[in-house]
Amino acid sequence: MSSNAFSGVENKTQLAQDAKDQASKIWEYVTSVRSVKKRDGRTEDFHAEKLERSIHAAFEAGGMENVFMLRRVTANGIARLVKKFDGIHVPSTDDIREAVIMTLIDTNLSHIAKRYMAARVDARQMSTEPAYGKGVRVRRFYTKPGVHPYDEIEWETRDAVIQNAKGDIVFEQKNVEVPKHYSQTATNILVSKYFRGRLGTPERETSVRQMVRRVAKTISDFGRSGGYFLTEEDANVFEAELTSILVNQRAAFNSPVWFNVGVNPKPQCSACFINSVQDDMRSILNLAVTEGMLFKYGSGSGSNLSNLRSSKERLNNSSGKSSGPVSFMKGLDAFAGVIKSGGKTRRAAKMVILDADHPDIVEFTWCKAKEEKKAHALIDAGYDGSIDGDAYASIFFQNANNSVRATDEFMQAVVNNGEFYTKYVLGKDPCERFKARELMHQIAEAAWECGDPGMQYDTTINDWHTCANTDRIYASNPCSEYMFLNDTACNLASVNLMKFRTENGGFDVEAYTHACRIMITAQEIVVDYSSYPTPAIEQNSWDYRPLGLGYANLGALLMSMGIPYDSEKGRNLASALTSILSGSAYEQSAAIAEKLGPFRGYAKNESSMLRVMRKHRDAAYRIDEEGVPTNILSEARASWDRALAAGETYGYRNSQISVLAPTGTIGFLMDCQTTGIEPPIALVSYKWLVGGGMLKLVNETVPEALHALRYTEAEIRDILNYIDTNDTIEGAPHVKEEHLPVFDCAFKAARGKRSISPMGHIHMMAAVQPFISGAISKTVNLPAESTVEDVMNTYIEGWKLGLKAIAIYRDGCKRAQPLTTSKETSKHETKPETSITANANATIGPSSVGETFTPRRRRLPDERRAITHKFQIGPHEGYITVGLYEDGTPGEVFITMNKEGSTLSGLLDSFATAVSVGLQYGVPLKTLVNKFAHMRFEPSGFTPNPHIRMAKSIVDYIFRWLALKFLSSEERQALGLKVESASPILAEGDAEADIVKEFVKEDDRQGNLLSQNVMKDSVSGVQSLTATIDNQADAPACDTCGSIMIRNAACYKCLNCGSTSGCS
Repeated sequence: MSSNAFSGVENKTQLAQDAKDQASKIWEYVTSVRSVKKRDGRTEDFHAEKLERSIHAAFEAGGMENVFMLRRVTANGIARLVKKFDGIHVPSTDDIREAVIMTLIDTNLSHIAKRYMAARVDARQMSTEPAYGKGVRVRRFYTKPGVHPYDEIEWETRDAVIQNAKGDIVFEQKNVEVPKHYSQTATNILVSKYFRGRLGTPERETSVRQMVRRVAKTISDFGRSGGYFLTEEDANVFEAELTSILVNQRAAFNSPVWFNVGVNPKPQCSACFINSVQDDMRSILNLAVTEGMLFKYGSGSGSNLSNLRSSKERLNNSSGKSSGPVSFMKGLDAFAGVIKSGGKTRRAAKMVILDADHPDIVEFTWCKAKEEKKAHALIDAGYDGSIDGDAYASIFFQNANNSVRATDEFMQAVVNNGEFYTKYVLGKDPCERFKARELMHQIAEAAWECGDPGMQYDTTINDWHTCANTDRIYASNPCSEYMFLNDTACNLASVNLMKFRTENGGFDVEAYTHACRIMITAQEIVVDYSSYPTPAIEQNSWDYRPLGLGYANLGALLMSMGIPYDSEKGRNLASALTSILSGSAYEQSAAIAEKLGPFRGYAKNESSMLRVMRKHRDAAYRIDEEGVPTNILSEARASWDRALAAGETYGYRNSQISVLAPTGTIGFLMDCQTTGIEPPIALVSYKWLVGGGMLKLVNETVPEALHALRYTEAEIRDILNYIDTNDTIEGAPHVKEEHLPVFDCAFKAARGKRSISPMGHIHMMAAVQPFISGAISKTVNLPAESTVEDVMNTYIEGWKLGLKAIAIYRDGCKRAQPLTTSKETSKHETKPETSITANANATIGPSSVGETFTPRRRRLPDERRAITHKFQIGPHEGYITVGLYEDGTPGEVFITMNKEGSTLSGLLDSFATAVSVGLQYGVPLKTLVNKFAHMRFEPSGFTPNPHIRMAKSIVDYIFRWLALKFLSSEERQALGLKVESASPILAEGDAEADIVKEFVKEDDRQGNLLSQNVMKDSVSGVQSLTATIDNQADAPACDTCGSIMIRNAACYKCLNCGSTSGCS
């Protein structure tokens, strides 16, 4: 051993001795703290050396050896205790831990603070011995004794394959085992997103059995060691019931649970985080670090920046002024932009909030709209306008949702056209006077321009706050469904409502409430066994234990029952089901509190907690009976009676219990037709075939609705045939006018006129909000022709109806060009900024002055060969005629449409002339193809061309056909254009025919119709997912697979690969 090594040992020995000596000195210093109260109620002597050792262990775990800093932290921590406790009151172990943690944070040692806090969880998890005798009883409902849930379902082996918009495979895992009733979409998404282990290694999961067991058993084992079950039999029943619920798609946890539980010893299980920030530089920079780590591991963050002094206030001890919160938003936004969420190529999820009375509220209101105008200018100058292109990448505030926090005082002033004052952050003195309605008009105008800011209604939020004695609620998570104390986290789960629909069209209330109780118990168990990004969030999670149970498939359930989404009956039923969810979950929370005690902050907040519980109960008794079956309405009220009675006796284990999240990816996992509280997107959908390709299907809820409305089998067949052909029910035979609202969807069909109005969405949110602990993640989509006044009225109406938050999105307000991803641009297109730079450089220097370049036109001979091609897009027929040069290259294009109006014909003729002139002046055909292929607008649809099965527009078809005729395979490949094979002939004995017949047989039993089009390639199939609906024209391309995404609450989701742009 070297002398240096001996020296290191001696140094460590000296460190230990020095620490011991310092502990004695510290003990001499302490005069008032003589004892400490243990968690089991015992009191013992306080020993400073024990505290020193625990801090030293945290230093070592964090890779830090600094005697001076160790002594400083120990001394300051004990000084903090001395200041707080006077010798009469005895600190608890939690008080001591809090003092040390705060001292570490104040010393800028947050990473050591986290190590110090983790020691408690490590100690708990080292003991895996079951702790029975105090926990709850668990009854068996879905399972049978001696029969494993896996043995009650049929399994099969498939391949999971995801292709991008060009047809390239972006994910593939062969021979995975899944339940036979899972769709191929669910298979692709759960295998690609949730199977653990590196692909191609023995550790990689290959079966849903492994995935579900990993989660269900791990959580059950957590519950065993945590004392949640009375007996081993109760633990076994819980594990079986949870397994059955998960594997049968009755419910699902949020993505972090599937990612991390059973993989990491201390898994991060929460998707939602709220972070605080104080008015000092260290706190602001700590927020950047915290958010960065959350984005890294796939979660989202929300913060209210109103604590930061405004740009109108002076700095301490300085003549300079503060830069204000909007300036710091630039830095925080930049970090969010460069740190892709979860290590994947998707945007981080972030929420920024500012109070309406903050002096910088006007700057905050317009910050995104002003940046949007910069993007418009850059796009007009030729820069890439895709959502991840150079135009948007070069501007600020694109990685966050912005919301204005408004009190009743402000909103009432808006209604009354009264005055409103902003207030300085320091001192709260009045700053500026506004006409409240004028300020609201600015907020609405900015939202009209770019979709931000949204609104959060502070008074309403805090009126439903269960822990008001701890602090107010200031902020939310990025999607605005989780609203609670600063520095808290929430793990989410959602129940699949369609799984509780009975064969006769009813609803199984008992099965529903049982699933809610099992899921909320599982969510509660993981609170203590999870990891958290900061000590403050960890401590608050233990102290308040907020949970977020919700549901999905509400829109599908209502349609299947023949109930319009935008109707009193629909809203009443939704209210009752939401009431049951929260009531039964709180009842279970009280049952756990009876055995294990309420959350630590309950005693301090008992009055506010019970006050809110009574508000929930009273709301349940105000549910209108119209359209609600008696058994559902009865349970909606009785569940709150039981929950309140139990809570008054035992308290509650959890401060919050429910939210309505977007359920983006987990909605696909559960094969949901609609997500969260949303209505159906369209009446047709697309299913992946087991052998590859897609089937166009009429949604299974449509025939169920038609049966519920008592149409005959023959009438139903005619109606479904019409929908399959036209993608809409409008104009279908036999359909009564009064039944059309049942089939209204979120988006207008491409060939239809009907959709759910914005107020229909708002009224549904208002109907269920009184039964939710948190809020509802949902964006109200407004048509492009909406006015600023429409936006303002939407915000005012949301407040009047008692919503906690609302966001709007006006179709077309962004200039993003979604049909070309940044990857495509970088590979296949000369970037516009390159030519701009080149042109700019060309004017610099003497050699370029006065130089010009005049292109020469190459005319075609008077007599030339030509090719005429007949095409059909949906019901529209037309002809393309291409005139050829002597060498066979195209020199002119003519386009003729049959039976079309003069306007369209004139436009196409003018367009063809412009293309012809471009070709004759030397514009390469591949450049034109790259620019115009995949453009999307009406008319669009399926074509009989076996190589172009789906055309997004006439222009898309023309240039893809030109590419097939005149470009080489290498050029087509470089442009991302894949030649599609001919449509399969469904012959007897053909393997593909067998697959399709199997799907036809299965879907006919459900009343579905198979389209004539079987899409073998995702180039056409993926884009078909959004082609049949009037989706937002500026919806972005998916970062994972390149498909066009659709709006899902405050985020976007990809119907192809399941990726989301939010935190769910």
